[in-house]
Amino acid sequence: MSHKSTIKRITAPDIAARKGTEPIVVLTSYHAQTAALVDPHVDILMVGDSLGMVIHGMETTVPVPLDLMITHAQAVVRGSERALVVVDMPFGSYEESPTVAFRSAARIMKETGCGAVKLEGGVQMAETIAYLTARGIPVMGHIGMTPQAVNQLGGFAARGRRRVEWTRFEQDARAVAEAGAFSMVIEAVAEALAARITQDVPIPTIGIGASPECDGQVLVLEDMLGLAPRVPKFVKEYAELRTAVEGAVKAYARDVRARAFPAKEHTYSTLEEVPEALKKFNITAE
Repeated sequence: MSHKSTIKRITAPDIAARKGTEPIVVLTSYHAQTAALVDPHVDILMVGDSLGMVIHGMETTVPVPLDLMITHAQAVVRGSERALVVVDMPFGSYEESPTVAFRSAARIMKETGCGAVKLEGGVQMAETIAYLTARGIPVMGHIGMTPQAVNQLGGFAARGRRRVEWTRFEQDARAVAEAGAFSMVIEAVAEALAARITQDVPIPTIGIGASPECDGQVLVLEDMLGLAPRVPKFVKEYAELRTAVEGAVKAYARDVRARAFPAKEHTYSTLEEVPEALKKFNITAE
């Protein structure tokens, strides 16, 4: 018989209703195992296109294809049962037109079972956000430092550190909210600007390298676990798993080379050597 979970998943409207209340906890996840570990403790599991860099060794998120996002999102949905799963729309899957964006987003939701999609851009993407939300697709926005525009921006540097730049980001935030997004990520902007945007817009803001005044926070799981060789300034490492993993691998390699692994307890004996086991199952050895 199939097992149907009785746990109700968090939805996009649930997140929207959290504006100004308890902070929203968000972490990335790219496969079922981490999703199962993280799910009980977060509100949103983000299947970020950062998986291209973290999992697949790409230099930026730009090369990530739609099929790859769908494959990883399917695993995260299967591995979780409580958190809202939000899937990044990768570069090239939505910018051309609202109709192209709808086809991509509809495919993501139908093939993965996720609860929402995320796309980058402010004023220039407002029409697309409105088009998607009017057709039943919950959208999380993403403004500030937008990684998919890294080639145009010239790098991953923080944005809005000069007050003269603030107007454009405030306009982006308002446009995303007015277009119907249920929340938005604010990435790598000056703290004061992120706090100001959070106070100005009616939807929750999720900060990453932004402000503690945001309505929630997101980090890349591998970064906060200490698995990455280098992390941005805004990351707090809550563990040092890179060192632990390296130590375990070295110990394993040492045991294999010394023929200390596998030991007796890690191997299977023949049935003739364990007659007790045969008697237990009423089997006799030839």
